[in-house]
Amino acid sequence: MIDQYATAQRGPTPTGPTPPCRGSRLPVRADAVRFLVLVVVFVCAACGLVYELELVALGSYLIGDSVTQASVVLSVMVFAMGIGSLLAKRMRTRAAVGFGLVESALALVGGMSALALYASFAWLGESRGAIVAFSLAIGVLTGAEIPLLMTLIQRVSRQDAGAAVADLFAADYVGALVGGLAFPFLLLPWLGQLTAAMVTGGVNVVAGGALVLWLFGRDLSPRARWLLLTANVAVLAVLAAAAATVGDFERAARSAVYGPGVRVAVHTSAQEIVLTGGAHGPLDLYLDGRLRVSGRDEYRYDEGLVHPAMAGPHARVLILGGGDGLAAREALKYRDVASVTVVDIDGEVERLARRDPALSALNAHAYRDPRLHAVVGDAFTWLRHAVRTGGDGRFDVIVSDLPNPGITSSSKLYSQEFYGLAARALAPGGRLALHGGSPGADPRAFWTVDATVRAAGFRTAPYRVPGPAGGFAGGPDRTKRAGGGAARQDWGFLLAARGGAAPVPRLAADAPRLRSLDPAALRADALAAVRARPRWAADLPPSTLVHPRYGE
Repeated sequence: MIDQYATAQRGPTPTGPTPPCRGSRLPVRADAVRFLVLVVVFVCAACGLVYELELVALGSYLIGDSVTQASVVLSVMVFAMGIGSLLAKRMRTRAAVGFGLVESALALVGGMSALALYASFAWLGESRGAIVAFSLAIGVLTGAEIPLLMTLIQRVSRQDAGAAVADLFAADYVGALVGGLAFPFLLLPWLGQLTAAMVTGGVNVVAGGALVLWLFGRDLSPRARWLLLTANVAVLAVLAAAAATVGDFERAARSAVYGPGVRVAVHTSAQEIVLTGGAHGPLDLYLDGRLRVSGRDEYRYDEGLVHPAMAGPHARVLILGGGDGLAAREALKYRDVASVTVVDIDGEVERLARRDPALSALNAHAYRDPRLHAVVGDAFTWLRHAVRTGGDGRFDVIVSDLPNPGITSSSKLYSQEFYGLAARALAPGGRLALHGGSPGADPRAFWTVDATVRAAGFRTAPYRVPGPAGGFAGGPDRTKRAGGGAARQDWGFLLAARGGAAPVPRLAADAPRLRSLDPAALRADALAAVRARPRWAADLPPSTLVHPRYGE
């Protein structure tokens, strides 16, 4: 974080040893003050990186596309840090007061940033502008820190500029390391995004205030001391009040986003899970704010995804994703299914699918069936391990019930490498079924999925299932966001097999009675999907791990 300031420091900083300021009246020896200043650099760097990661995480959660949000936050912050470094030149003559005020402002802005961003999303429906604004503000304040600290450390230590910069670099980088590791492994799982930012702000203002008021307080005028003390106490009071009411705020924000019927809201290491309704109305399941299941009509999606793949051998079924148990419910309707393996990254989804009365009723208590085996793990990692440990030809049917390919974090699950692993896990004559998004709403993404599956050695047959007339609900990411009010869209699926002719989407002779699918409609929808294939789809390159294509 400090390298943005090096140029600004070379100009105004003397090149030789700098004696302590004669007017300074320090409470401890100069070498102890220098050490304490470096400790504060360490703490401020850790806090600054937590703010930065908080913005990236919230941007990815609220808006999606983590690569874009990380790029926006990082580029804006680095640019703003340069501006802050230049602005700090005006405060070098009163470096102690300037640093104290900067830390108070940074603690307030950074500590309240997560709450403000979530409020913007919940009540205004938009957070992109707020993310840019907070990135800019935090960057400017962070950029002003090092020039002021450089001035303070030169005031108390006989040290040339090169050695001082080296010390500041070391403290800054180590602090950034600690902050970067503390955020995902300590702050986020223990405190959550909102409280973590507030606690970080509290640490930030205490560290900055202690440095100025204790170490350099004797050089301050009474007015400056009271100004800094009042500012620090006010910031701590605001952060403490916000932390004390964060639970009420989260409940109000969830009601604004999901409606008043929120029954379950859980933060896990993978996502936020919200259940609404179910007790006195249709159940809705949201993952990271996106509607994953709508109890009104989810059967349309799950029947369309699973049953065409069951036309053929289907004794051994693998479901990638689908921790809600709904795809498993459809597969278990066949009496000759010997085993169903469900691999989902979030064990909390599985727990709710087992124990929540409304969700377990919706999946027909699939997890009670002894034929179902549940695994908590990343689908890509699990599939690669299964293939490496002798899992070739293990499954007759693989159902990929995963988030849309347009979500950056799931792009690897729609890659050529992923489908290559799936091909190896399929038994001869086996079939792969997957959801590829909406061919009408995002045709490029859907046909890129098709091109990617074909590049892995499959023959494909696209088909689509009409969405509900009242809106888009039922499959992965069925609406753009919670409360998005998306218009009706069709679900696009691909049925794939290796070798021979392309598979034909149809229903098995022993298929159970279905609510939304019939053989004639399925044939018509499959034919319509083939006819709708655009000419340019034949030239689409596949998406790979090193070159994901879905964001293009």
